[in-house]
Amino acid sequence: MKGGPNSLAGKPAPIFWEKLIFCPLLFFMLPVPGSGQILPLTNLVKAEHAEPLRRNEKLSLTQYKNISPALVPEDPYLKNMTDRLIRDLDPTLFLETLRLYRKASSRNGGAWSPAERTGLYNQALALSALTGLQYYSARRRSMRTFYESSTVVSGPDGNTPRPDPSYANPPAELTIYARQKDLSFGDNVYRYTYYARPDALILVQENLTAMNYGIIPAVGKNKLRSLVAIYDAGDFLLIYAVSMAHAASVPGMNERVGTSFTNRVEAFLNWFTKQADKVFK
Repeated sequence: MKGGPNSLAGKPAPIFWEKLIFCPLLFFMLPVPGSGQILPLTNLVKAEHAEPLRRNEKLSLTQYKNISPALVPEDPYLKNMTDRLIRDLDPTLFLETLRLYRKASSRNGGAWSPAERTGLYNQALALSALTGLQYYSARRRSMRTFYESSTVVSGPDGNTPRPDPSYANPPAELTIYARQKDLSFGDNVYRYTYYARPDALILVQENLTAMNYGIIPAVGKNKLRSLVAIYDAGDFLLIYAVSMAHAASVPGMNERVGTSFTNRVEAFLNWFTKQADKVFK
């Protein structure tokens, strides 16, 4: 996000519009009405958001107070879910991103096939592929490794590695655990919950261990939620990502976490796009 996260002073923050170089993200699956039917983009987003998205622009917004979702798709279930997460977490940081992923032109606007939906689901489960992921650090003005390691594990203790799961028929709901070491917040264990519906896929991430910024506490145990919702919109996938956290009350920590989370979301979205390329390109 150009210029970094913007601090709110009791007023709605402006939405930043940026050109999108299509790349990948982390996610949550939404129950969507209907089965096997695409959802038109105009039914999923506000009118003022649809055209910028079609122009390959990205919408991003960061809030630090008076949290109020501005980019969430027009789906009652997702709106209720997001509102509930906000009530439960009382976040001091709230970062939203909305973007489109264009399917291969040969798809001609059709809904994803069962094989494509399953393929996308399994690509999102391949958390080991996050190992070595790079992102651009504006502060350092260079590329930096995001995840030094990323491994699916057998449970919340994080001690027993397991291969990435894969399914011939995605279950309606699935919980897995991962141990991930990143260069900002260290070695942590996360719970990932996946939801599969005919027209959408969703993922929610929660930290099961405290996240430290160096030696300084940054985000306490269970104080992070990241959600990604992916809708089938014909020519496109509509991707909504939100990352929210209740940061430690250390001077300047909220802004540091905000900048880091911006990098984290972008890196994950770039990764996910490349995963989606394996299915649609």
